[in-house]
Amino acid sequence: MLTVGGEEISLPDHLPHWDYQTNLLLRRVVHVDLERALAESTLAPGTELALAGVWTSTGSKLRGTLSRAIVPANGEVELRAELVGADLGGVVTLDTALVLARRRHGTDRPVAPRRGGSVLWSDRTQIRLQGDAPQFPIAIVDFDQTNYPGDAAWHLEIGSDLDVATMGSLLLLVNEKKTLIAEALQRAANPRLQDKLALSMLYADVARTMVDHALSISEFNDDATYLDETLGATLQELFGRLFPGRSITDVRLAAQESPNLFASQLQAAVKIFEGIA
Repeated sequence: MLTVGGEEISLPDHLPHWDYQTNLLLRRVVHVDLERALAESTLAPGTELALAGVWTSTGSKLRGTLSRAIVPANGEVELRAELVGADLGGVVTLDTALVLARRRHGTDRPVAPRRGGSVLWSDRTQIRLQGDAPQFPIAIVDFDQTNYPGDAAWHLEIGSDLDVATMGSLLLLVNEKKTLIAEALQRAANPRLQDKLALSMLYADVARTMVDHALSISEFNDDATYLDETLGATLQELFGRLFPGRSITDVRLAAQESPNLFASQLQAAVKIFEGIA
């Protein structure tokens, strides 16, 4: 189970709009048939077993222990953990295992597990936090304490060096006083209708800002090559998704020749409000 905005939901296979400032608050209840588990493992009655959870992230290449608990006599174990968003990325794999709690000595069953930590049963689930394109940080701040207009809902900071890592080049700032959008981001994993509408407008505007910014950089063209996870590569991926089959030169000419029509084409490309009912 995943807690989002104070509500607990079943762990989804994908968490849309996740960012590195979002921790994962997880809970899992496991019911163990102790008698059967011991019998099928050829372990003596009363042998102590434990449940352990481990997480692995493909984005950060990190892993760690979620939780570990001795299985009580009634067989019910609750595992809880909070994973720090800064340690995550890509796909997070969650492994739960029933293990031998400690090393056993002097058993008369040669086939029975002896070593502490021996796995008797395991289960795996995954949650995708990111797609193929790198994500960038989102910060909710008070715009009155910044140089940005106090009545603005959000602002995208974006660099001009296309060879710099995306994570260091983009920052989406959201005005905490605009509670509609701030709450929508916080509830992105389990959005209400109003949250879906707000998020659709936000991401459409972010895409527009990124496209306009890219087109303003003359060296951003069809012949340019960039390393993976750089700003240039991220922008190229965005153009490929929004304007499939069109060259950057063609998109730039369309924007220059008919800005109003291009604005509508871009609105269509980002599929604003699509699928919202």
